[in-house]
Amino acid sequence: MNDDGHTTLTYRILRYVPNLIRDEWLNIGVLLEHSDGTRRAMRVIEDDAEIARVRRFYPGADDALLRALPSEFDARFQESGTEAVAKYLGTLDQTLSTALQLSPQVGVFSDDFDAELDRLYHDHVAPPPRTRSGILESTRGWIKARLNDVFLRRRVPRLARNIRVEEFTQPGDPMRLDYGYTNGVRGYLQAVALGRDTAQAKVLAYTAERIRVRLPDAEFTAITEVEPARDNRRQQFMVRLFEQQQIAIVPLNRIEKFAEELRVRLQ
Repeated sequence: MNDDGHTTLTYRILRYVPNLIRDEWLNIGVLLEHSDGTRRAMRVIEDDAEIARVRRFYPGADDALLRALPSEFDARFQESGTEAVAKYLGTLDQTLSTALQLSPQVGVFSDDFDAELDRLYHDHVAPPPRTRSGILESTRGWIKARLNDVFLRRRVPRLARNIRVEEFTQPGDPMRLDYGYTNGVRGYLQAVALGRDTAQAKVLAYTAERIRVRLPDAEFTAITEVEPARDNRRQQFMVRLFEQQQIAIVPLNRIEKFAEELRVRLQ
């Protein structure tokens, strides 16, 4: 920790390198660690849209490898001791050099590990927002970056992040909920891009249903980039799906009020 109370962290970018001869790569993940080795986390691409982006750059990309990475790193970090993980990371370039590489280590100061991981992922890995017919097309990473900023400014008490759901669904389920809180009942928040694949909504609806088998009073909120359009059939499908599972929808144009109300509830 430095004089300003910030913790020293280090990060490395995970790159997909399908052809070493061409020396080309695409960023697909972020490894963040405390400088003293007490905590580390790897966030890698897993959404269909993110994997599809890799295939657009590299049509022959190893789809099975990319989809297995979240579970692979989770297993390594959960089941191995600190020394074993360090050894694995130290040999990653050699053992998987035909497909994956880690960039050189970079230091950074932060007082919020999870928010910093989200920021780094958004800046270095997440597909950049683009315009389609003048309308900004948003991603989950972009929505989460906005959320982190609002929660910080509104001084919302620290939320749990990246909550595993496999204890409620099936062992090995890579799904993680973005934020969680406890205030008499358990609550969960998930960024959902209405302009993207409806699979995001289906996965959230299934997850909410499974969690409520054990936690009937659990609250769920989907944070979306825009208000669902009444004349958009796909977005209205998501609205109905969420209504069936009692998942509230809060678009970003109402997130300031939502964050303030959440801050008061959690105090």
